[in-house]
Amino acid sequence: MVYRNNVHAVTVSVVIILSFAVFSWVPAEADPSDTTDPCYDGDRARRCVPDFVNAAYGGHVESTSTCGVGGPERYCELGPTSQGICHTCDDTQPKRRHPAAYLTDPNNPYNATCWRSETLSAQPVDPASALPPPDNVTLTLSLGKKYELTYINLQFCPKAAKPDSIAVYKSMDYGKTWQPFQFYSGQCRKVYGRPNRAIITKANEQEALCTDSHRFNGAGSSASRVAFSTLEGRPSAIDFDNSPVLQDWVTATDVKIIFNRLHFPSAPPDSPASAAATTASSTASTTTSTASSLGATGVDLKSDSDEPLNGNKTSADLLMLNPDQELQGHEPEKTTVVVPVTTASPSAGRTYHYAVSDLSVGGRCKCNGHASKCIPSGPGASLVCDCKHNTAGRDCDRCKPFHFDRPWARATVRDPNECKRKYFSRFNQNIIVILSNYNTLEYKYDITYA
Repeated sequence: MVYRNNVHAVTVSVVIILSFAVFSWVPAEADPSDTTDPCYDGDRARRCVPDFVNAAYGGHVESTSTCGVGGPERYCELGPTSQGICHTCDDTQPKRRHPAAYLTDPNNPYNATCWRSETLSAQPVDPASALPPPDNVTLTLSLGKKYELTYINLQFCPKAAKPDSIAVYKSMDYGKTWQPFQFYSGQCRKVYGRPNRAIITKANEQEALCTDSHRFNGAGSSASRVAFSTLEGRPSAIDFDNSPVLQDWVTATDVKIIFNRLHFPSAPPDSPASAAATTASSTASTTTSTASSLGATGVDLKSDSDEPLNGNKTSADLLMLNPDQELQGHEPEKTTVVVPVTTASPSAGRTYHYAVSDLSVGGRCKCNGHASKCIPSGPGASLVCDCKHNTAGRDCDRCKPFHFDRPWARATVRDPNECKRKYFSRFNQNIIVILSNYNTLEYKYDITYA
């Protein structure tokens, strides 16, 4: 009898000890007294963010069109007086290839590496719309993680035309869905169905704008650049920490850029300039047919010599927007510049292609103010936030287990919103101890934590 009581006493003691161990255990925390950790000021938590980086650098870009992939082809550069040099693009030759990987490699303005699309085929213009057919080419960049973006910058290649109509989209779910981010066009209403240079208010801060500002951005290297600032003109940008709308607006996992149109047609369809353009287009089409007799690619690929590009114009060159006309929320007046048309050469049409030397995306790895860096993790070495302040998740977007004493919140300059450990004020537990070959005993006790 004594033996049975001893067994019961020992068993109950073990169970109670284990119970204390289980319900008082919490995961180990980082030492907040580490003075090298930017997320702490001594023993106090503070807001911290990863370094500002070019999130596109070294990233993988998918392109729907790249020259030379389907076989060698010729392309021609633009010169100061429409004279240019023609070259061969061949994806199988290292010195003649222009892959999409060149968009995110180290950018050297003195020795630019360029991605180039295939040359754009001349197609008939729809006289009802006065718009040429879309020259659609898409670039898609995966960032691999959520970032909060500050800008997206496109640097076009020297001696290459800057597109007239560009659409920028973002994804927040790794490419499953896409949201408009920004539009550029000389004809915003006709191409994208949006007003030119609309005003953003607090009621529509997540609305993508359309602007023609890229047509009037100076000379030199800036003239061949299109830069989109994600927060420019958005009223709540000055209080970004307290604007969930803008925090969501700048968040992206992927960026998609669609070149919709290379040139800007500014003449009405029934105008004399339009008639001249049609004549020029017809001449160019005839010449293109003649050029096809040169081979399967339509050009002579014997050498990569400095073949001069004749100073002839096609229909797109005849119609230009007067750069002196600044636009204030309305479509521009149209100005026709008539250029004498001469016999087009086979190389004239090969000028028209997209060519970009650098795609950069400035921003920070999104960690909601609870991490100072992102680190590779897992089999695929995917980036994750190195979370502090007792937070967890790939973006530090939740409290870690046993730290639910206050709701999760994004850190701000005023309040780091550190997740706090949850302490149980009273725990009422029934313990059932089953002893082998003995009766089942039930013990009830209260545990009170200080």
